Formats: sequence, C-alpha cells, structure tokens
Amino acid sequence: MADEERRYKFSWDLLGDIELGRPNLGNETRLEVYRLMQFCFRDVLEEKLGSAKTDEIFYEAGKLAGKHFYDNILGHITDFDEFVKQLQIALKSMSIGILRVEKADIANGSFILTVSEDLDCSGLPELDYEICTYDEGFIAALMESFSGRPFKVKEIDCWCTGDRTCRFTADAV
Repeated sequence: MADEERRYKFSWDLLGDIELGRPNLGNETRLEVYRLMQFCFRDVLEEKLGSAKTDEIFYEAGKLAGKHFYDNILGHITDFDEFVKQLQIALKSMSIGILRVEKADIANGSFILTVSEDLDCSGLPELDYEICTYDEGFIAALMESFSGRPFKVKEIDCWCTGDRTCRFTADAV
C-alpha cells in the first residue's frame, strides 16, 4: 500500500498533546485498559491471520515503537552504561517495567536482559508459552538504535511460563 493511502503511518505526533486533550485525566490509565486493547487486537489478528503472522506483526510493531521510543525519549547515547541507565529510568518512570542486564558482551553483541513487572504479562495466568513478542521487537529496536547493528531478540522466560520475570536474549545478527 502506498504511503499516501495509509491513514495511520506512525509518527510521534500521533501521541498528541496530552495536556491539551486530557487536562483532568492526564497521561495515566489503568493497566487493564492497555491489556484489554492489546489482547483484543491479538485475538482478532489471530482469528484472521493465525498465530505466527500475529506474532510477526507484534514483533514488527514493537520494533517500530522501540525505534521511536529511542529517538524521542532516550536520544543519541554513545556509552553503553549510560544507555542502560537512561533506559532503566525511562522504563520505570513510565511504568513499563524494571530492566536489568544479566549479561553484556558488548564486543560480540550478546546480551541477556530481564524486565520485571512487565507491562504485557506480569500477573497473568500460566499459559505454557511466552507472550512478550511485542517486547522482543521493542528491545531489538532499542539495541539496534543504540548500537547501529541489527539484533534478534527472543524471550526465553516469561511470567506466563511460570517465571516471575521476563528474560530475553539479544544477539547482534
């Protein structure tokens, strides 16, 4: 589809002027509302496209969000420790999750990261499969934006598989 036919090509401007539009309610909402939207989207997409295609879409949406998050929230950071520090502050202050780096092999581009109290799944029932596909793409884009190298991110532990934190491998490709 050509760009001129798209109505919702993402730009940071689509987030709007929160102070103007929500002078009484502000920029906060309950987690249930976010999950209601996310899992209803996921349900409709899976019904129409199947689980694999839905996961692909969520991963790509996460990548798009991660790139814009990096550009608009973090900005250009060249030091890895400063990148992690600023990312931790941003994720926690926006109630997205609590980031921890368990392993960082900067030279080889190999990382293990955890996100506790994750926006997408913390507190959900066990499902026997990981569900944080959007987060995989989000983290991949953050790592790519920081390093300039493409990354593949895979969730290896999830609240929904009985773990109490989400754990991700992030490897440069």
